[in-house]
Amino acid sequence: MAELTLDVARKILDVALAKGVEKKLKPLVVTVLDARGCVKISAAQDGTSLLRSEVAHGKAYGALAMGMGSRALFQRAQEQAYFISAVNTMAQGRLIPVPGGVLIQDGSTLLGAVGVSGDTSDNDEICAVAGIEAAGLKANAG
Repeated sequence: MAELTLDVARKILDVALAKGVEKKLKPLVVTVLDARGCVKISAAQDGTSLLRSEVAHGKAYGALAMGMGSRALFQRAQEQAYFISAVNTMAQGRLIPVPGGVLIQDGSTLLGAVGVSGDTSDNDEICAVAGIEAAGLKANAG
């Protein structure tokens, strides 16, 4: 697979949302970006709060922009706060460096990223990984 198709992105989104329902999580937003950083698909479950869509996008965007899952960005923010702050300034505040942003890979080929927001960051990441793996792809959370 050379690029992320809409059908594959839908599968990732559907499974990620289903995982949240299965685990009885708070309402989630799932955003899937392609390798260019363009939104392939995004959906919000009923009852999500106002900024969840922007947070989900920021988790995916940050992972894609920095080439590492947002869990790794979170770790880096703890170790090098000034660096992540400077990068986020350059990115016009669009990075959300907490778990829940996961790179989508086909072998070593980067296809895009998934961002999930709504529950704890760890639970958000679990849902993103479940969606990616259900599509037969490799999840790189960091």
